[in-house]
Amino acid sequence: MKFTASQIAEVLEGEVYGKPEIEVSKLSKIEEGEKGSLTFLSNPKYTKFLYTTKASIVIVNKEFEPTKEVNLTLIKVKDAGKAFSKLLAYYNQAKLHKVGIETPSYISETAKIGEEVYIGAFAYIGNNVVLGDNVKIYPNVYVGDGTTIGDNTTLFAGVKIYSEIVIGKNCNINSGSVIGCDGFGFLPDEKGEYTAIPQIGNVIIEDNVDIGAGTTIDRATLGSTIIRQGVKLDNQIQVAHNVVIGKNTVIAAQTGIAGSTKVGEQCMIGGQVAIVGHITVGNNVKVQALSGVARSLKDDAVVQGSRAFNYSDWNRSYVHFKNLGKLVARVNELEKKLKE
Repeated sequence: MKFTASQIAEVLEGEVYGKPEIEVSKLSKIEEGEKGSLTFLSNPKYTKFLYTTKASIVIVNKEFEPTKEVNLTLIKVKDAGKAFSKLLAYYNQAKLHKVGIETPSYISETAKIGEEVYIGAFAYIGNNVVLGDNVKIYPNVYVGDGTTIGDNTTLFAGVKIYSEIVIGKNCNINSGSVIGCDGFGFLPDEKGEYTAIPQIGNVIIEDNVDIGAGTTIDRATLGSTIIRQGVKLDNQIQVAHNVVIGKNTVIAAQTGIAGSTKVGEQCMIGGQVAIVGHITVGNNVKVQALSGVARSLKDDAVVQGSRAFNYSDWNRSYVHFKNLGKLVARVNELEKKLKE
């Protein structure tokens, strides 16, 4: 795809300084710019590259004035960083805009397909599935019976959606993710052998959710596992049965959340965090990477840390650990008195 400077300026509500007819077909960093590419300058530290880059078009802030002659076209906007981000989204949308049904693929006769839908080769669309308008189903995707997928949602290659799942509008689910597999529910008998508990609930994913590659979200035992509006999940995350993740919470890679835990809104959870089951994490909570959360957390908590040792010793030590600041103050006060 090629775009002229004037077309780009129109999208960004900017002004062209140079050749409005010049074309670009790719994006680049300013220090790595090549002929036919578009880049941007927002950080003053990178200004020196404006005079050496080979990019054809550079987006700059409205107030920027070059101190040397430049042989390229400038597009001046209110905020170059935000404008380039907007352009990235526009470019990505255009790149991913596919329409039509490829073969071979299987679509049940009972499925309802919206307008401007794309279904890639070797995809499977089960009985009574409902696909909204502009849904994109990439190759090798499985969509189980009775699943509903809202408008403008994209399932990338290899995604597996089990039966009776509800996915909202404007969602992106990346390759290898599995939504709606059985939760980890087993009952031991007198012999110590385990029997699976049927998991007959589902998963509900609300609007504007992004799910990274290789992430797994288990279906509920009863009721629903729920991912609320605006949640962003990184790659390789495990969300267990009956978990609820609140609106606009973001979670980094390799985090695991055990069954029936409720995570609040606007939380930020780092990578490789382990959260036990049947607890509540409040709103606006921040959990640092590599932490283990074993108890409920109140709103606005900021926590870090996890060390495993004898359970009884841990419980006794934790009492002192909580009072460590007070103990240090007491020691300092005693040392002061001894010196006196």
